[in-house]
Amino acid sequence: MLRSVPNQVKGMLFLDYVRMVRANKAVEWHIVLDPGDLHYFFEDTIDPAAWYPMATFERVGNAILKYVGKSELASVELWGRRSAIQLVAAYPMLLAEGDPVESINRFRVLRQTFFDFDALDVPLLHPGAAQLVPRFHMSRVAEEAACFQMLGFFAGLIEQAGATQIDAKFRQRSWDGDPQTRLDLSWASPEDR
Repeated sequence: MLRSVPNQVKGMLFLDYVRMVRANKAVEWHIVLDPGDLHYFFEDTIDPAAWYPMATFERVGNAILKYVGKSELASVELWGRRSAIQLVAAYPMLLAEGDPVESINRFRVLRQTFFDFDALDVPLLHPGAAQLVPRFHMSRVAEEAACFQMLGFFAGLIEQAGATQIDAKFRQRSWDGDPQTRLDLSWASPEDR
């Protein structure tokens, strides 16, 4: 069945973008951003529980990547790690201390409250390993950045849950022409020590 409503993202995720845009005053955002998106960042108060257009989220994310992140994916990954800390602070039940698998499971449930479409599949999850298949349905540049942010996020989440020796690698990259993106995570669990 075809979807008639454009994809949307929760305001909770928009808030980071608002903070980054407002904090980087050297960027001429009124020139860089689409005129239809400006009110979200300079006029409106973002409601963390409300839905916002994914198209705006993508355009602003691309602008932040270019003008704030200098198109460096390492900074996007680092931002993902920091966002894991922020999300656990906002949703303490997300973290299962000492249990990276349960923490990923909890995020799978919580993820449904952030995107109104199926943005993430977890085809494999067991102690010490996971496969993640993200689908953000964005342009090549935006999809790549979102996936690197996701890599950082999950590495940060399982680290908070006690994982060590974390290894995260993209085995497939949709932005490079693969049929999908697949991120493989492996780690040593707290009980392995």
